[in-house]
Amino acid sequence: MRPLHPQRLRVATRGTTREINRRIALNLIRTNQPISRADLARLMGTRRGAVSLLVNELIQDGVVFEGATGEAKRGRKPTFLYIDSRKRCVVAVDIRPTRTFVMVTDLMGRQLASVASFPTEHDPKRFVAGLVKRLKHTLVEHKDFGRCQGVGVAVPGMVDSEAGRVLLAPNLGWRDVNLRDPIATALALPVQIENSGKACALAQLWATRDAEAPSNFVYVTVSDGLGVGVVIGGELVRGQHNIAGEFGHVPLNIDGPRCGCGASGCWEAYVSNLATLSRYFGRDLRERPLSADVAAFTIDDLIARARGGDGKALTALLSTARYLGLGLGSVVNAIDPSHLYIGGEITAAWDLIEATVRAGLAERALTPPAGTTPITIVPPEQYPRLRGAAALVAAPSFAEGVVA
Repeated sequence: MRPLHPQRLRVATRGTTREINRRIALNLIRTNQPISRADLARLMGTRRGAVSLLVNELIQDGVVFEGATGEAKRGRKPTFLYIDSRKRCVVAVDIRPTRTFVMVTDLMGRQLASVASFPTEHDPKRFVAGLVKRLKHTLVEHKDFGRCQGVGVAVPGMVDSEAGRVLLAPNLGWRDVNLRDPIATALALPVQIENSGKACALAQLWATRDAEAPSNFVYVTVSDGLGVGVVIGGELVRGQHNIAGEFGHVPLNIDGPRCGCGASGCWEAYVSNLATLSRYFGRDLRERPLSADVAAFTIDDLIARARGGDGKALTALLSTARYLGLGLGSVVNAIDPSHLYIGGEITAAWDLIEATVRAGLAERALTPPAGTTPITIVPPEQYPRLRGAAALVAAPSFAEGVVA
């Protein structure tokens, strides 16, 4: 039972029911398109005439359009409904410690152009100036995609999404950075920012078109750092200060290696790409200077060496896999999700590390069923961070209102 919060209650009006039905219709069209009015009425459990009035309103508002005509055994052929993402686009930005990526999508999160990237400048002011310049160029270059509805930004750190500030991004060296407002002012567009782990979870939630898909899951993204997003009851868990789910900074061992956040033994310090590469080279790669060949060496290079018979490379990967599994065990014990999603470059070696990851999970989980929680890999080629950043702009239009 959901508790009532008197300070949040609002008096319902005649338009409340209509707005709820509008959101229901939008979500059903989005997840089932192409769909006929008759099928939409069936899914909504209401009369076709009532649905037609609602659909006509959505068409008039430019949110939905009627497209192809379907086949019918008898009677009039149905005209299918679609979310109208024509001539409207979203720009998604994924900031990482080494490179920043930019992608243009439609309102459904479908990629419209090649992903662009550039080295990440760690000085916040210079970074914003460079990003704005590139985004302006992107908008001009792709003006044929239509009017930009906004910019979504995924950040590897803790953010205040309402204020648009990066509270702490250890691997960038950013603390209390006003990221949203300078970009929004320069572009004259709405800008939304979010933690990269939460963005990945939102991307997974947004991509769901199957009614049987899990509504309670945890998304873990392993890259330069370690991001975690938690979804319970179909909603992204944020917590009081939007830092819920920061399992990457829960220690596996308080006497373990130093983490970028300043603490010791964090889960991130054992499983990030940097941790894996440091394990391979036998030194902390955060310590400078580095030789050119070491500095240019990536996790993809390490995986290639492991596949080529380099025992040291395989050992480094398997060590990371064990720590990843142990950390997942703690996540499962705390959240008890029905599903785990894992993203990041290390997933390219999943066939090499899966057994070790699952063994670590089973070892740490409190019950046998928890130790067999299903795991699905999300390849980097699906751009979960960028898709999540795009969803920051598009998803609110489809959000369901909360009714006590």
